[in-house]
Amino acid sequence: MKSMNRRGLRRAVGVCVVLTLAGGEAAQAQAIGEVDTAFKLIGPDHKVVVEAYDDPEVKGVTCYVSRAKTGGIAGGLGLAEDKAEASIACRQTGPISFPKPLRRQDEMFSERISLVFKRLRVVRMVDPARNTLVYLTYSDRLVDGSPKNGVTAVPVDRATPIPVR
Repeated sequence: MKSMNRRGLRRAVGVCVVLTLAGGEAAQAQAIGEVDTAFKLIGPDHKVVVEAYDDPEVKGVTCYVSRAKTGGIAGGLGLAEDKAEASIACRQTGPISFPKPLRRQDEMFSERISLVFKRLRVVRMVDPARNTLVYLTYSDRLVDGSPKNGVTAVPVDRATPIPVR
């Protein structure tokens, strides 16, 4: 009986590892900084991390996302589930240009915040009436997501209309 339970546990862990390795992110994060929020005797401390993501389809726009990162033993091994809370600020960091037309709404990037089923997402929306890019961050889960979200906007000079497909 014990060997079947161990075998089943090993199989479940194996499936989780394969699923984790299979899911990739749309954009690469650049770590900007972090602050400790709670001391953990064993493993890394709980933290708030700040990461920068350049919009892959809009040259000259960078989004800064801050989020909680769980520490301890489980956090150090990548097994902990991070909180579904994030803040976002997107800014013009260079001349804005559009290599190709944008979808009216598109996921800019997503990042895993639990072993398998929970992701932090950033969606770009185009507001053509105001010539503005709107970025929304939220988390979702296989069964239920979180209503906690953050929004920011980057106005684009009217001389550079946002191309929408």
